[in-house]
Amino acid sequence: MFLKAIFNFLSGGAQGGASGKSVVGSSKATGQSGSLRDLEGFVDYVVRLLVDYPDEVSIRTEENDEGCSIQISCRKEDIGKIVGKRGKTIMAIRSLVSGAAGRQRKRVSVEVLD
Repeated sequence: MFLKAIFNFLSGGAQGGASGKSVVGSSKATGQSGSLRDLEGFVDYVVRLLVDYPDEVSIRTEENDEGCSIQISCRKEDIGKIVGKRGKTIMAIRSLVSGAAGRQRKRVSVEVLD
């Protein structure tokens, strides 16, 4: 269900599936738009599947002058799994997030914190 919602979001279809509900959470409770919460949830989902210690992954979003930044914190030994060989994994995540945010006319970056 989550992957279907992300696919719909990336392809420009109806967000949140057929029920119209947000998959990740209520945007009213967080003060963020539904699309930004979906992107944050997508990054969280992918990163937790990549690392050895998914319970120690935390994702937070900060707004700045240039847009929003999704920041990933995890164990030091898991950083390499997120970044990937020659940075290909994090570049792929950034590309998907950037493309989806661009459809909403937003600028969103993804950072891995030390």
